Amino acid sequence: MLIFPAVDIKDGYCVRLKQGRKEEMTVYSPDPVNVARQWERQGAEWLHVVDLDGAFSGVPRNREIVKEMVRRLSIPIQLGGGIRSPEVAREYLELGVSRIIIGTSALGDRGLLTGLLEEFSPEQVIVGIDARDGMVAIKGWEDVTAVGALDLAFQMKDLGIIRTVYTDISRDGVLQGPNIPAIRNMAESTGLAVIASGGVSTVEDIAALREIPGVEGAIVGKALYEGRITLDEALQAVRN
Repeated sequence: MLIFPAVDIKDGYCVRLKQGRKEEMTVYSPDPVNVARQWERQGAEWLHVVDLDGAFSGVPRNREIVKEMVRRLSIPIQLGGGIRSPEVAREYLELGVSRIIIGTSALGDRGLLTGLLEEFSPEQVIVGIDARDGMVAIKGWEDVTAVGALDLAFQMKDLGIIRTVYTDISRDGVLQGPNIPAIRNMAESTGLAVIASGGVSTVEDIAALREIPGVEGAIVGKALYEGRITLDEALQAVRN
């Protein structure tokens, strides 16, 4: 299982939100690129980057920061936030981002996904499924829909998607542990490769996720920034 340190970007800063709320933002660094390089130096094999401004506005806002990350890092990056057109998706993939994450548009623009899957490998296109009480949330988590997370996952699989970043919003940024039953259900029911996000705060959380068949990664954010666990501890938890 892979550990993905999270670098969330808002207004040019490296930040974390609590349950996706803009008004509950903590700034950890004015230099997201430097933060990303620190995670790489500490042994990260992948990086999870989110353009929060893009997620809220619908268009990328931090292209230059992402471009600089790609230029200065040797590890692969998966990127989400505001990728809602083929032009933006293509731009990031051609820039050198290894995987793009389609969130809001996965629900409302199936043509975007089918077109991307025709042009790029399924390894390069991930669907982000963000759920609040089991229902899909979109537009930077501000709108909760009437679509079930599992229903969307099955629809995405039918389109040819093989991997999802699955986030339980209620667990994100609160350090209360991941929603293990929901993650297990997502992985076992759909057969998609699942990257779990939201709530990871201890090595025990990581060990529990590692035991779920189909979970291939865990995104760790606030726990690293708050010093609850170190990246080395997280990496050891998946290797032992």
